[in-house]
Amino acid sequence: MSESDTPPSQPMGGIIPFPGAVKPAAVTFDRRELSELLNLYGRMVAAGEWRDYAIDFLKDQAQFSVYRRSSEVPLYRIVKTPALAKRQGAYSVVAATGLVLKRGAELSRVLRVLDKKLSVVG
Repeated sequence: MSESDTPPSQPMGGIIPFPGAVKPAAVTFDRRELSELLNLYGRMVAAGEWRDYAIDFLKDQAQFSVYRRSSEVPLYRIVKTPALAKRQGAYSVVAATGLVLKRGAELSRVLRVLDKKLSVVG
């Protein structure tokens, strides 16, 4: 009996597949979060501050990066890390230098650190 004749219940080549081994889902932004992020992005584009964005869904975090020019490093990264939700808050705004500008549990509060740069003092 060759390997190709092995019934499906028998291990092939000594490897037994684990039935519950499922690739972990990536962290994503939900519809409300994306709406908030794109609202801010639209206001900043209208002000001439930002010109491009990228969204990355990784295993342990989701990132929304904004650029002045698409060939540069991101000006800011809005990061969602659910593992930090009970400690520092799931959301953070990180500058291009790696400095964390704001952390918190609510996305709208964390995004205010970027919105203040747009407000005019009169």
